[in-house]
Amino acid sequence: MQLVSPAKRGKERPENLAERIYLQLKDDIFEFRLLPGDRFSEGEIAERMAASRTPVRQALYRLEREGYLEVYFRSGWQVKPFDFAHFEELYEVRIVLELEAVKRLCERPNDELPDALEQLRRTWMVQPEERLQDGREVSRLDERFHCQLVEAAGNREMARLHAQISEKIRIIRRLDFTQGPRVALTYEEHARILGAILSRRCEEAQLLLKTHIEVSKAEVRKITLHMLHSARQRALPAQR
Repeated sequence: MQLVSPAKRGKERPENLAERIYLQLKDDIFEFRLLPGDRFSEGEIAERMAASRTPVRQALYRLEREGYLEVYFRSGWQVKPFDFAHFEELYEVRIVLELEAVKRLCERPNDELPDALEQLRRTWMVQPEERLQDGREVSRLDERFHCQLVEAAGNREMARLHAQISEKIRIIRRLDFTQGPRVALTYEEHARILGAILSRRCEEAQLLLKTHIEVSKAEVRKITLHMLHSARQRALPAQR
């Protein structure tokens, strides 16, 4: 297990400390510092976080409830192994939500352009020399692109559910964007999707979007522990 140890801090409120530990551990999972199958104890986390076991335990049980960790009462904690069938189910729900969002956006009058779509247009419909090249940053923007599409459709419950799903599959997105060609393809595909939405070509926009997401979904079954370890090694030099 490899974690980034935060600097020693002054006295924090217990609830703030538990929140900080929770966020740090979740980030460790998303950034490959903790991999599926990694085991650790409460004592190890408490030492690294310069905290007592009570806020550590609160953070760990919160992550367990959210499906990121498993607890073994005699042998500590483990990052939950990948459940490939569950990931595929999440992708299927995501597709349904995003296709409906596109339909609603395309049904709006031509003179109605949500601010979110204008923001996305400025981010993704740019010249090649204006594109970002950092895979980690493009991965973050990619997630935001899809969330903003659903948010722009105007149904808050759809947006809330979609955001939860997006967080659950974030690690797969991060893996996808360790592949160089994915950055350029994402810009091109997002620009085509936006162009179709802005022109109210609903069926085309939905087909482009579904195909775009299916590519990422197809990567789920290709994930191996070797890929995760390789991603960890690539990430470590940037974190030192």
